[in-house]
Amino acid sequence: MAADDRLTRSEDPEDELARRLREAHRRVRALPVPAETKQRLAKRLLAICELSKRDLGPAATRLESFLIELDVLILDTQSAGNIAEGD
Repeated sequence: MAADDRLTRSEDPEDELARRLREAHRRVRALPVPAETKQRLAKRLLAICELSKRDLGPAATRLESFLIELDVLILDTQSAGNIAEGD
């Protein structure tokens, strides 16, 4: 089924961008952050999706930046739970 859904890696830049966009949507949905933060991230991701319909290059660049920011947000969220309170 993954091959039908094009979730596997592809040599085609359009397919690869689509796969990465789907993965980004999954990651945003799974984030343990407030609803407002998720909504803001989802709107940014939708803007990248819209751009990808017109120009793959800039969309791929923006997606890469978005994913880096998402990684930082995830690391910040995870490490915030490890901070001891009250010293």
